[in-house]
Amino acid sequence: MRPSRRRFLKQTGISAAAAHFAFNLPSLALGAAPTGRKRLVIVFSPNGVIPDHFWPTVAKKEQEAPLEFKRILKPLEPFRDQTVTMHGLCNQIQGDGDGHMRGIGCLLTGVELFPGDIQGGSDTPAGWSQGISIDQFLKHQLQSDPKTRTRFGSLEFGVMVPDRADTWTRMSYSGPNQPVAPIDDPYKMFDKLYGQAKNRELLASVLDDLTDDFKTLEKMVSVEDRRLLRQHQELVRKVEKDLKVELAAQTDQIGHAVPELPPNVEDQNDNMPEIMRMQIELMVNSFAADFARIATLQITNSVGGAKMRWLDIDNGHHAISHEPDSNEEAYEHLIQINTWYCEQVAMLARRLSETPEPGGDGSMLDNTTIIWTNELGKGNSHTRNNIPFVLIGGGLGIQGNRALDFKRTPHNRFLMTVAERMGFPQESFGNPDFCGDGVLTGV
Repeated sequence: MRPSRRRFLKQTGISAAAAHFAFNLPSLALGAAPTGRKRLVIVFSPNGVIPDHFWPTVAKKEQEAPLEFKRILKPLEPFRDQTVTMHGLCNQIQGDGDGHMRGIGCLLTGVELFPGDIQGGSDTPAGWSQGISIDQFLKHQLQSDPKTRTRFGSLEFGVMVPDRADTWTRMSYSGPNQPVAPIDDPYKMFDKLYGQAKNRELLASVLDDLTDDFKTLEKMVSVEDRRLLRQHQELVRKVEKDLKVELAAQTDQIGHAVPELPPNVEDQNDNMPEIMRMQIELMVNSFAADFARIATLQITNSVGGAKMRWLDIDNGHHAISHEPDSNEEAYEHLIQINTWYCEQVAMLARRLSETPEPGGDGSMLDNTTIIWTNELGKGNSHTRNNIPFVLIGGGLGIQGNRALDFKRTPHNRFLMTVAERMGFPQESFGNPDFCGDGVLTGV
């Protein structure tokens, strides 16, 4: 009976976007209701942090303490009960490439970079990573099972990522020598998700089509599923409205239709807060529709040089990160920059927390874990010790309101822990030399 329902849906003329969402509704799905979903989001921001204003205090002989929200992490305080900080995780991968290159290229793969011809700040050039990243590994595992398979498997969002392909601009890998490019244009991401918007002028027709599709579907599903359909429709409507408002504002400002501009020009830098908000809305929307259960959000890139003029900071982030701690102005600016990054993570957490879990109990944040990380522990020392790992949400089932300290533990063991918590335990992840003690204890 279920397969015939699927065939019937296809015969109604419903769009691919609406049909895929419909197939995940309990009334029309092939299998059981889509409850118990686990989702993972990895958020990257660059150039290290200011440790004294970031890390909660944990006694030297202790592994755990209650959370304290110092200045940078203060925006996450509303999510205290679902937040964990993990100090002492170190990217110990050596080999080719400079610290920034290995910082981002080995961050999610846990394995060395290939030799190559990309010359960094050291004497040794490098190429791409030699292994798969944890996000893509989890995508492949979920996609291999019909019960957890989704339309895209994973979605790679970006914000102001340079329009070039090199080791500094890629953190996700689908396999050795196979970098995955993030999409940092919200309009292109909208096109990817809904497949009908060929340009910005067609956004209205996308919503119109989905609205008609949902009216058709409402006659075919249960009362509960009608509620989910209406919820998803409102999410689509909000995203489209935000996109159209942003486009109209640009058009009004310059007096004519916005042309196609070269990427990464200075004007785009100043749109970074709005692009961030748009990408977060698209991500939450895609999760609500079960288009994917794995996502990454890459904010700029390793050695990212965003100029945060909306914070009254005119110099590029990377340049400021090289200043000594004795430079009080630069030190203060770096605290402000990292606090702004934390505010964006908190925005994502808030949007997930206020969105009911489709077909389940609680919020989407209850079934999603956000991992906020970085390629360096501290910018001006280029250390890859104490890499920032902050977890928010309940997707991995890790108890919140804790500051953990793992005392110089290879971060490979954290990647193994993530795999295990997602239901796919591994004997090693990345370079097995850094995996001998297995998953993290006390988590």
